[in-house]
Amino acid sequence: MVTLKRPTCEGQPKAIIARGRIDAPCDHGTVVRLLGRLAVAGAVLAWPASALADGPVPAEPPSLRTLVLGWSLEPSVAIPLVLAAIGWLAIVRRVARLHPDRPVPAARTAAFLGGLAAIAVALLSGIERYDTTLFSVHMVQHLLLMLVAAPLIALAAPITQLLRAASPEVRSRWLLPVLQSAPAAALGHPLVAWLTFTLVLWISHFSPLFDLALESPGIHELEHAGFLIAALLFWWPVIGLDPAPHRLGYPARALYLLAQMPFNSFLGMAILFAAAPLYPHYATLGTPYGISPLADQELAGGIMWLAGDVVFIVGILVVVAAWMRHEERDAPAAERRTAARRALINERADQLARAKREGLGPN
Repeated sequence: MVTLKRPTCEGQPKAIIARGRIDAPCDHGTVVRLLGRLAVAGAVLAWPASALADGPVPAEPPSLRTLVLGWSLEPSVAIPLVLAAIGWLAIVRRVARLHPDRPVPAARTAAFLGGLAAIAVALLSGIERYDTTLFSVHMVQHLLLMLVAAPLIALAAPITQLLRAASPEVRSRWLLPVLQSAPAAALGHPLVAWLTFTLVLWISHFSPLFDLALESPGIHELEHAGFLIAALLFWWPVIGLDPAPHRLGYPARALYLLAQMPFNSFLGMAILFAAAPLYPHYATLGTPYGISPLADQELAGGIMWLAGDVVFIVGILVVVAAWMRHEERDAPAAERRTAARRALINERADQLARAKREGLGPN
């Protein structure tokens, strides 16, 4: 058993280790230095526990092989995705049985399953393995959720398919009251959706919540859910396939995306040109793969800036193309309506002329 003997200042200060007994020196400077070394050693030993709170730093650097093949089975993510896929296929079969002349288009199924696949890639593939080690990989993960998975799911028009698959009783008693409720109308308002998306992006990246999510797996999962929900709300008015109390016309949809573009760009630039690491979690990791936290952060900002602008520009072009197709399809009907109104006006004018000639019209 090792015991500590109270130091005495008699004689020369010295440390004696004999028969399992340590006589501590009476030199206070030496004591301070010893305590300092112990504190440094304790910090070094404690660093992995704090830095790796959300999983160990992978020994192998990220590569195409590790990102593509490094899948993990996280039940909290995998089970909901599997259930969502099964539920969608069940809806498709029921719609085909109830409406054989108007089944769910294959493109809708491809979009929904593609959205689920994007979520799986973001949260279950090798990307998830490195998201708390490299900010750049974490950024790719978030962009997959917000700019790929969310618009694909909205393109599937899941609310419309659910209404078509539901029985009249379920539709009138449960689904329509929820969809027509005040909270649903508020959340589905384009302005609310646009502001929610913007605030979620900026607050999450410039508040302690982001770093807290890196240290807590539970908060990390909630962060991902929040990003996905905010993105679904944002893209729903743009896609415009599901019923909504506030529908945007094609010009408004293009302006809606155009107004969001600078906010995404400014956020990416703010991250790219930051003079120091923004998140202590990544700063404490050092350079695990030869890239400094600041360089990794700059890469993340560049990815957000470039990828976000590309997605929004493509979205605007798609909306404009859909607008032109709509105008082309609507042109014959508009011409017929104009011709009918013109014929009605001419007929009324003829009636007034005849009445005037016969002396029955106004003086």
